[in-house]
Formats: sequence, structure tokens, C-alpha cells
Amino acid sequence: MQKPNHVWIIDDDRSIRWVLERSLQQEGIKITSFETGDKALQQLGSEKPDVVITDIRMPGIDGLSLLKNMTEQVPGLPVIIMTAHSDLDSAVSAYQGGAFEYLPKPFDVDEAVAVVKRALAHAEEQMQEEVTAAEPEMATEIIGEAPAMQEVFRAIGRLSQSNITVLINGESGTGKELVARALHRHSPRRDNTFIALNMAAIPRDLIESELFGHEKGAFTGAGGQRQGRFEQANGGTLFLDEIGDMPAETQTRLLRVLADGEFYRVGGHTPVKVDVRIIAATHQNLEGLVEDNRFREDLFHRLNVIRIHIPKLGDRREDVPKLAQHFFHTAANELGVETKILLPATENYLCSLDWPGNVRQLENTCRWITVMASGREVHIEDLPPELLERNETESPSGDWDKALRHWADQALARGQHDILSEAVPTFERALIETALKHTAGRKRDAANLLGWGRNTLTRKLKELDMVEGNEE
Repeated sequence: MQKPNHVWIIDDDRSIRWVLERSLQQEGIKITSFETGDKALQQLGSEKPDVVITDIRMPGIDGLSLLKNMTEQVPGLPVIIMTAHSDLDSAVSAYQGGAFEYLPKPFDVDEAVAVVKRALAHAEEQMQEEVTAAEPEMATEIIGEAPAMQEVFRAIGRLSQSNITVLINGESGTGKELVARALHRHSPRRDNTFIALNMAAIPRDLIESELFGHEKGAFTGAGGQRQGRFEQANGGTLFLDEIGDMPAETQTRLLRVLADGEFYRVGGHTPVKVDVRIIAATHQNLEGLVEDNRFREDLFHRLNVIRIHIPKLGDRREDVPKLAQHFFHTAANELGVETKILLPATENYLCSLDWPGNVRQLENTCRWITVMASGREVHIEDLPPELLERNETESPSGDWDKALRHWADQALARGQHDILSEAVPTFERALIETALKHTAGRKRDAANLLGWGRNTLTRKLKELDMVEGNEE
């Protein structure tokens, strides 16, 4: 975000304007000056400053009236009041009117510049708060700009007027329930109930009761009649997560509900009719389960009418920054702390990771950082140890280019300069040592492997202060 740097100076004293203009321009701050408050108010209709410095007594509108007008038109605008009449009443009036600071004349120029800089920093914080205040809107939708996620959005859009059954595929932690909720929210059933049920989280002997309900006395502990999830979702949507973990007997009953639109409660004899849209999800290969006779083929075809694939986070790394921003804001709200901000090097580092736990892992990481990182800006060293360890153990062997980029990011983030003078000798030394290892120390053969002449290798060995190998 660009730092606010436009300051208005309003004073009928030309010498005061000149001194402030000169001092602030030397700090790289853009200045617009006005002789009267009336001219500044006219300009406020078409342009808004980041900070205003105004005298309290001027021809036309006075500084306190100007303060009132400006803060009404631009809430939160930092206004610094200057006055040669530094009495208690004017000071109290300035602060009560919402002035950012009160600056008595004659003032020290350095002090005035420092006050303006504080006001600019305050303006920047206000901008940041306005941005983050709008972020909760993202909580109701799915975040994603990657091409694979755009396909998901298109599918949700195409299905927005449909009640058709949908099967969602994706690894654990990719956000399958978010997609299911979006399908419901953008469907004709949006005003009715959405019920989510994870098949893997329910004991097998309770799944049928959970889905279809039970009659009083149907089994030990069934003290009264209970509605199941199907009845609760009547007219709405039932999301069955991890459908691949559904027991075979429950698969049979589910198939009948999908075919007939009715079922019996456990222990019941009266059919219950329902109108429920089914959205199922799994991280498993259902076709493979069908081949292994662990999932009914006819149920698979009933569920697999429309399939949506959710990409893993490692395949949509460009979405990591926005996801992290959202999770930081959510965690800060929940914990009552300030929202963390990723430094560019940290953001690049997070984008380079594989994220085997997908979006859920990123969310947990952002929560960990919100609690554990000391400052508002997140450095690479502020990340959880397991993320740093994973990169150290995996990247060099799997992707040396990624490891090199990571090293460069860290070095520049630490303020290092002339990084090639460190990187190139290290790079050359590693290749030379490896080549000599493969040739049992024979320089001629090692030079050949490296694509150098023998004299070049000899010179490099001396430059790098390395032990020379054998001539042959």
C-alpha cells in the first residue's frame, strides 16, 4: 500500500507557508498551500489530502470552523492546528473539535515535521483499517484467483439455478464444505436449511440413526422419537462429507432415498417423504472403491451426476497471499489483536511451500503466527518451525532452484547487499567438490564434467582456496 504523502498547508502568513513547504518537501512529501480556509474547502470537493496543517485565525473561515467542516466531509482526516495565541481555551477547543495535534507558534521546524510524519503514519493506519474492515465480506465466499479455482466458480455459477446432485472431489483441507455451502447459497434452496454431516466422524452403528432418525425404543438409549438429518434438511441441502467412508448397509438405504425420496426411521414402519438436495464429497477415489467392491456402483452413479474437483493448495499457490490475509484478519478478530502483515520475502516463501495440509494447514499457520509472532510484520523467522524445517530438508534435494530463491529472499530481507559475491563462490565450490568426488579427485575428468578446461578448474581451485585434485 502506498504511504499517504499529500499535505495541505493553510495559513495567511506567507513566511509560515514557505518554511513548512521547504521543510516537508525535503522529506519527499507533496505539498499544496492555501492562503485561506475557504479556498481549501472549495478544493476539498475534488481532492482529499492525507494531512492538513491550518492556522487557527485567518481571514474568512477560522481554523476551528475549518476543522469541523473538513472532519465532517472526510472522517478521520488528521488536522494539525497552529496558533500564535497559545492559550488554554484555543487548545481545548482544537482537541474537542477533533484536531490530531495542537502546534503553538513559534514552533520548532523539526518538531513540526515530526508531528506531520506522525499524522501521516496515522493516516496510513486509518487506510489499513478501512481495507481490513471490508475483509469480512470474503468470509462468506471462496477465495481464489488461480485458473483451477476459476473453474470451480464457473461450475457453481452454472449450477446456481439447479437442484441437481453434485459430487465434490478434493484432498483433505481443500475446502470442500465451503464449496458445498456456496452451491447451496447460490441455489433455489438458499432460504432453506443446509446440513453438513461427516461420515468419517460418526460411529458406524449410529450413522443410520443420525441420517434417518429413530423411533422411541428403537434401540437401547432411544428414549424418544428423533428426527434425522434428512428430515432436518427437508426443502434444503444435505452435505455428506467423506461419503467413501459410508458403511455398505447405509449406502443401500441412501440409494433408496435418492431413488424414492422417502425412508423409514430406525425402528419405524411409516415412510417419511423428504425433498432434499444431496451434495457429497470425498478425498478418496470412488471409482477405485467401486472396483474393490467397497462402494456401490449404482450409488456412485446416482451421486456422480455433476463432479467438481477442488485443487490442492500446492496447485494454486498464487492464492496463498489473499488466503493468508483473510485468515490473519479472522484470527485477529477472534483473538482481539492487531492483524498481521506478511513481508514480501515471507509471502514469497509461503508461496514456495507445498502445503500438504492444504488451506486448512495455511489457516492453522496464520492462527499460530497471530498468537506467536511478536511484531505486526511477519518475517520468515516468525514462521512455525515445521515450515522452516520442511524447506531445509526437502527443497535442496527436490528443487535446488527453489532453495536458492529462498536463500536470496532471506538474505535480502536481512538487509544484505552484494549477495552474488557470497552465492557464486558457494555455488562453484559445491559443483567442483561434487565433480571431483565423481572422478575420485582427477582434475582433467572433473573439468570435463563441469564443461571447463583443466586450466580453468586449476585457477578456480586457487581462487576458492580449495585442495587441488590429481592431475590425471
